[in-house]
Amino acid sequence: MHVGASTLARGPLAGATPTAHTSGVLRKEEPRIVIVGGGFGGIAAARALAKTRARVTVVDRSNHHVFQPLLYQVATAALAAPDVAAPIRQILRRQKNTTVLMADVVKVVPDQKHLVLEDGAELPYDALILAPGMSHNYFGHQDWAAHAPGLKTLSEALEIRSKILRAFERAERSDDEDERRALTTFVVIGAGPTGVELAGALAEIAGRTLAQDFRRIDPTTTRVVLIEGTGRVLGTFDPSLSEKAKKSLQQLGVDVRLGARVTGLDAKGVAIGEERIEARTVIWAAGVQANALTKDLGAPLDRSGRVEVNPDLSCPGHPEIFVIGDCVSLRIDGELLPGVSQMAMQSGRYAARNAMAVLDGRPTEVYAYNDKGSMATIGRARAIAEIGKARFAGFFAWLLWLFVHVFFLIDFRNRVAVLAEWTWSYITWRRSSRVILPDQRHC
Repeated sequence: MHVGASTLARGPLAGATPTAHTSGVLRKEEPRIVIVGGGFGGIAAARALAKTRARVTVVDRSNHHVFQPLLYQVATAALAAPDVAAPIRQILRRQKNTTVLMADVVKVVPDQKHLVLEDGAELPYDALILAPGMSHNYFGHQDWAAHAPGLKTLSEALEIRSKILRAFERAERSDDEDERRALTTFVVIGAGPTGVELAGALAEIAGRTLAQDFRRIDPTTTRVVLIEGTGRVLGTFDPSLSEKAKKSLQQLGVDVRLGARVTGLDAKGVAIGEERIEARTVIWAAGVQANALTKDLGAPLDRSGRVEVNPDLSCPGHPEIFVIGDCVSLRIDGELLPGVSQMAMQSGRYAARNAMAVLDGRPTEVYAYNDKGSMATIGRARAIAEIGKARFAGFFAWLLWLFVHVFFLIDFRNRVAVLAEWTWSYITWRRSSRVILPDQRHC
């Protein structure tokens, strides 16, 4: 990620803030609140600060917000990149107190209350809301990243889409039966929501979408292998729903391997103990770790690098710093908060209110998470949903999943485009975004 160095001067990026003395206390009239990250939490925090007296700056290494729950549909050619993304400047264009910077934050300096950007520029703050998201965790095997991309960004989704489509194209050209088999074998590592959704979509692509498009290979013989180290898929869901999801995957033809650990991974395949699976396309959905910025805070971290925040989401030792979204490690009623979009949005709004409370010298609020349920889709008309004590599976759960995801898309244009594309895909089994670009950076 490159910082726009031509527009950012060295040294502090924000000028002096007007102040006034009231009752012997220095009170900033326009306090500077910096939000790092333009994901669900960062956008929610920025919107919550729209009518405050604060000067808000949103910093993100990309110029766009991504609706991450639908990234797998970009990766599997069901949707185009613009369908699940919107420019951050466009989203916040009506907020006159908000500035958006496309920049990569490389360091937080809590004692001096400023951030350091990639080009060395400093960005001061009076309050900081940290929402940088998560990165992939290869559990000590970083060399695997070159052969098994994860799915967190648009560029990664496009990379995976290219790998999938090119695999079929290369298989069509190959005269080697073993190579064809390896090219049309896809391995997904990790059976959380992303892994399950990817595996189901891959099976549908091979079984229906591409079934009649090739002449020298038969896409319906494609093998999709889903590897999970624990005893069930979608382990955060009720066991009965996990079992239904597993059966749905198997009905689609997915080879589900539970209690299996990857012991080796290279450009040609995956090793599970003594077994070797020859596969030219491997996708990583097995683990995540917090952004490295959390290490700068000097706060306690959990095993994934998430900050063990105070009940009001503030950073221990720094009441002016709030951590939200995936980077939060907090237990409420004994349950660890999930790293999902609804939690990110709720924590973003709480953090915004608490940041203003700290700047105004008022008490902060204890964060109260409102769990609105969880859902995951396995394929066409196949999904599971868990809302409170109610559990759904099958077509109704799929309709519920569809409605929720369209509703929460951040831009009206995205909602219309996605709904139209899904309708067309449902009727025809076609996936319209199967274009392979020479350079995936120019999607």
